[in-house]
Amino acid sequence: MKLTVMSRDKTQFIDITSEIQNKLQNQGIDSGLCFIFVPHTTAAITINENADPSVKSDMLNVLNKVIPWELDYEHLEGNSPAHVKSSIVGVSEVIAVENGKLALGTWQGVYFCEFDGPRTRHVNIKFIKD
Repeated sequence: MKLTVMSRDKTQFIDITSEIQNKLQNQGIDSGLCFIFVPHTTAAITINENADPSVKSDMLNVLNKVIPWELDYEHLEGNSPAHVKSSIVGVSEVIAVENGKLALGTWQGVYFCEFDGPRTRHVNIKFIKD
């Protein structure tokens, strides 16, 4: 199944935890695994704190400083930093499902990471029942 994500900024972390949880509830799975995959070369997926919004802005600030837009990149499309960020952060996550819920830690959330927006993107989600 797919989740559509619409970013509004060039780089952005979008919390998609509740959308994934809603899709899980519709499946009626009590125990299993949730596979999340981003089929884009300039986007990623990560799990991190979702209680304090400054965490995602701090993460974006560090990524943008470590991998700046203004370097002597050879890729003609001009989005090499987005490709590098995608590879470093990663395009997939696996989360256990317990008692019909994503088995995330108290402060954890699932983030779609936009590195070349704004765009309409897709996230592939697959649930495996125990």
